[in-house]
Amino acid sequence: MTSTADILDAHPVEARVCELVLHQFGGVNVFSGLISTVRCHEDNVVLKRHLGEPGEGRVLVVDGGGSRRTAVLGDMVGGLAAANGWAGIVLNACVRDSAELRRLDVGIKAIGTCPRPSEKEGVGEIDVPVEFGGIVFEPGAMLYSDDDGVVVVDR
Repeated sequence: MTSTADILDAHPVEARVCELVLHQFGGVNVFSGLISTVRCHEDNVVLKRHLGEPGEGRVLVVDGGGSRRTAVLGDMVGGLAAANGWAGIVLNACVRDSAELRRLDVGIKAIGTCPRPSEKEGVGEIDVPVEFGGIVFEPGAMLYSDDDGVVVVDR
């Protein structure tokens, strides 16, 4: 995969950088793919359902509203992503089971960790534009992630 720095050099106008500080949690540090999105706040039912579908090398961008009160992704839901062919997950939310997430064959970036599980009410939206870190993540755009950050380029 091309590095995020190289993507920015090649597409100085079209490429956008996520300004939110995100930490690596998955077993894959470099990943890319077409964006699919989920918007959910402290509830991971819709997120889990979506990761249970074929990922086909896509990257799921999750807008959890920046909540640090609960985790919306743990080892079981992360394992679904790996098993179903998702390239990565980028979360404006927290994860838990971080030691186990490092063993999964999927990229995972999040704002932090929290041991508290999420709610299970099923509230959320799939494949809607989500905004955080100074950019809008549109379903179908291309996302690149490495140790330097997250870059998005519209198709």
